Amino acid sequence: MSDQNIFDKETFELLSSLKDDGIIAYPLKYFPTHKAKEVLEDFEGFNEKTVSIAGRIVTKRLHGKAGFANLLSDGEKIQIYFRKDNLDEDTFHLIKKRINVGDIIGIQGEVFKTHTGEITVSVKKCELLSKALAPLPEKFHGIENVEVRYRQRYLDLIMNAEVRKAFKIRSAIIRSVRETLNEEGYMEVETPTLQDIYGGALARPFSTHHNALGQDFFLRIAPELYLKRLIIGGFEKIFEIGKAYRNEGISVNHNPEFTLMELYEAYGNFETMMDISERLISDIRDKVVKSDTIEYRGNTIDLTTPFRRISLADAFKEYANIDINDLKDETFAKEYLKKENIRIDKKFSWSNAVDEILKKKVEPNLINPTFLYEYPLPLSPLAKKVSPESEWVERFQLVIGTLEVGNAFTELNDPVDQQERFAGQSKAKEAGDEEAHAYDRSYIEAMKFGLPPTGGLGFGIDRIVMIMTGSDSIRDVLLFPQMRRRD
Repeated sequence: MSDQNIFDKETFELLSSLKDDGIIAYPLKYFPTHKAKEVLEDFEGFNEKTVSIAGRIVTKRLHGKAGFANLLSDGEKIQIYFRKDNLDEDTFHLIKKRINVGDIIGIQGEVFKTHTGEITVSVKKCELLSKALAPLPEKFHGIENVEVRYRQRYLDLIMNAEVRKAFKIRSAIIRSVRETLNEEGYMEVETPTLQDIYGGALARPFSTHHNALGQDFFLRIAPELYLKRLIIGGFEKIFEIGKAYRNEGISVNHNPEFTLMELYEAYGNFETMMDISERLISDIRDKVVKSDTIEYRGNTIDLTTPFRRISLADAFKEYANIDINDLKDETFAKEYLKKENIRIDKKFSWSNAVDEILKKKVEPNLINPTFLYEYPLPLSPLAKKVSPESEWVERFQLVIGTLEVGNAFTELNDPVDQQERFAGQSKAKEAGDEEAHAYDRSYIEAMKFGLPPTGGLGFGIDRIVMIMTGSDSIRDVLLFPQMRRRD
């Protein structure tokens, strides 16, 4: 059967039979007075009172002239009871014969408790609001097939209470981040997701073509360079929460489309960014998680502040058992990588060796929140040097549960230095590094007007949600993760 005609003969016969019985399968409107959660949380206030609730039938049990059903209302399940003696003949026939599991209905009735103590609504009136034309999965405890869960998230949400809970936590985490930043005096702004020059990170972009302008554009890999233009313009504390896109691999920790929070503060630096990072995580801990410790991937994570702070060089000594500067010797570096079975897919360089060893030898040991600070300059083309002649920059990454969740700089505000770094990145791109930073002339033009000393921070919202919900895969915290097209 073609995609243009996915309904079979039985579907049309069902709808026709409902019409013949005078039943409207999709009525124009219905206004419930209450949600199930209100009744369940305040039985004393609703006992023996009449309520009107709408929701989806997820179970139905008949016992002759009476029966029970469970109604899913805004994510909460409430039991309803129907008895022939309490209903007119048409309504009882509707409930018994014409309404099935999966249908959305509106009911009106009186709240009571059964002899087993379950809060229930005794139905007096019932109306079909939306006839389901496909059956729900048979088992209400959840959907086992991961492919179905991700492709048909709506079914996953209907069938799995834990999935609904995880996405409510996600919403609460984003709300907490906004509340904290508002309290700290940051202003929320919006910047383009469609950019003529991508920048703000080292990553491959997605490209598209703008027909009206007749030129290629890119989906942003980060909002950084536009946000720093706003700092130049005089806004001193700003943030943005939005989507970013990187044309990279998919894994349990990576999705090409992800949610990023970035903030910038004039007259701040990477140390003030550590302070606001601790505040953001501690507020999520207090408002959402409500526990100092969480379990993630078999580890107990302690979220109490202050977080540990360790330089990248010291971390390499502790966890990789090498002096990070020794990796500048290409022969030594390649021997170490071979011995540790670490592969570099990019062109070999000191900074790329550092990056791979960091991922394989250092980060897997960082369970509790840890700030890793001071990074090689080539890995951070937008960060300020520790000193004018240094090969190191004032940058940190926040690692929690072995995952990089935060990245921050003391922002480079010397336009001449920035131009030289962009030029170096352009050479790397010409040499085949597809993740090298693009040369952004207009950003340098903006910097000529003066970027104040600035601290910048980026948070990966999806990874924070993974950790706080105990989710093993990033796909479990994205409502609609990227999937290969089935055809």
